[in-house]
Amino acid sequence: MTSIRLAHYLAQCGVASRRQASRLIEAGRVLLNGNQASHTDYIDEHNASSLRVDGKAIAPEAKAYWLYNKPIGIDCRLLAQDPASLIHQLPSAPRLYPAGRLDKDSRGLLLLTNDGDLTHKLMHPDFYHPKTYHVQVNQPLKDEDIMALSTGVAYPGVLTRRCEVRRLADDKFEMILTQGLNRQIRRMCKALGYKVIDLQRTAIMKLELNSKEFEQLADNKMRPLEAAELISLLSILS
Repeated sequence: MTSIRLAHYLAQCGVASRRQASRLIEAGRVLLNGNQASHTDYIDEHNASSLRVDGKAIAPEAKAYWLYNKPIGIDCRLLAQDPASLIHQLPSAPRLYPAGRLDKDSRGLLLLTNDGDLTHKLMHPDFYHPKTYHVQVNQPLKDEDIMALSTGVAYPGVLTRRCEVRRLADDKFEMILTQGLNRQIRRMCKALGYKVIDLQRTAIMKLELNSKEFEQLADNKMRPLEAAELISLLSILS
């Protein structure tokens, strides 16, 4: 076993994404050789067995990749004390967490995994991975606002990236984002004078909520990725 940075190792073991693993280290929840670990620690064959997170021994586990059709009202934060948390919908095994989030008042496709490296690649804005959304607003959209959404919208502290937008109905459009800022679509629409009344993620890269080739997911249901879906996902993120 070659030495590897602690946060990277925790991600490989499926504990959390690299960013979340760094937060665990910073919070003092990670012990190495009986001592509080630091961000500069490395894991190798000599100290891996001493690694603990919240008192539990950590070891690599088989990677798992699932799709979930999140309904409105489920909070993607994994908070055991919150009855609306996604944590109460997850299976006891394998251990899974969301690779990205959807707002509590949004619905649609989530990728669940224990692959921290994949989560990092999927969520980091530098990788420009597309996600597709269907959005309904509270009034008919003007043609010039469809154009504005696609070329970039300014709201406090942000100018959004260019994206693909096409009209689906007078008050509904499809948007393909490669950015994924917090509540981005809702804030873009608000800046143009619209209120989002329904927001559904329909695809993450080539993974589709309503795929014609694979099993469709009912509301609040999940399933492992099919082999072809997994091959496609890993090839894009390799």
